[in-house]
Amino acid sequence: MTDLIFKVQEGVATITLNRPGAKNSFSIQMINSWIKALEEVRDNEDIRVLVLTGNGSAFCGGGDLKSMKEGLGFLNLDGDNEKDFSTTGLNRKNSLWKYVQRIPLLMEEIDKPTIAAINGDAIGAGLDMALHCDLRIASSRARLGEGYVRLGLVPGDGGGYYLPRLIGLDKALELLWTGRIIDVEEALNLGVITRHVPHDSLLEEVYQLASSLARGPQQAIRLIKRTVYYGQKTDLRTSLDMVSSFMGVVTEHPDYQEGLNAMMEKRKPNFK
Repeated sequence: MTDLIFKVQEGVATITLNRPGAKNSFSIQMINSWIKALEEVRDNEDIRVLVLTGNGSAFCGGGDLKSMKEGLGFLNLDGDNEKDFSTTGLNRKNSLWKYVQRIPLLMEEIDKPTIAAINGDAIGAGLDMALHCDLRIASSRARLGEGYVRLGLVPGDGGGYYLPRLIGLDKALELLWTGRIIDVEEALNLGVITRHVPHDSLLEEVYQLASSLARGPQQAIRLIKRTVYYGQKTDLRTSLDMVSSFMGVVTEHPDYQEGLNAMMEKRKPNFK
């Protein structure tokens, strides 16, 4: 059984973490497949939206506790070459940098909408993986938390970067320092998730949104994403200068004319 399932249907790619018996904790096979899948999402123009979810009762439990206990880093080796992983701090760093941490770096390169369908517990690095996505829609059964401190660890996969940007410094530090696990109501109130839905309708609602985005004007959607994320790193003048260039580009695109015509004719647009 493969540790990760990657499928594409009608412009929507789905990455499903598939180690349900281990709460979808990381393995080398999973991470390598994840990296390849993200490269495909980034580079394939036929893919318009990405959905990330988990198989079974958990979204993702993050690092593999058995491997950590044995001093072999944060991945389940599954019979892979163990001599590449020793108990030294440097090799534990490299197991993150060369494998798991490539995921947030690749996610940052994807201009397309990304949605986390949080089907169950997202703990530690599992929550970090959800935070990498643009939108986070959670099942009513999900629980979320940055549990690193309970193991004497620091957030290793982007939690210390993304969480304060979403919910503010003090609220992020409280969650990071305590390792407290929160339910979806509190996660929504804090701003950790976009919304929560009944467990049994999670994927249906996520795919309705994903399909709607996949049918939208792709160039405009991607440049909106760039505008929002780049705007967090620049001053107002730079952002406005950039977005005026984007506006010049999209008004040359056929989608702009189709949108205008559809609005004037009071019909739904048919974007390409």
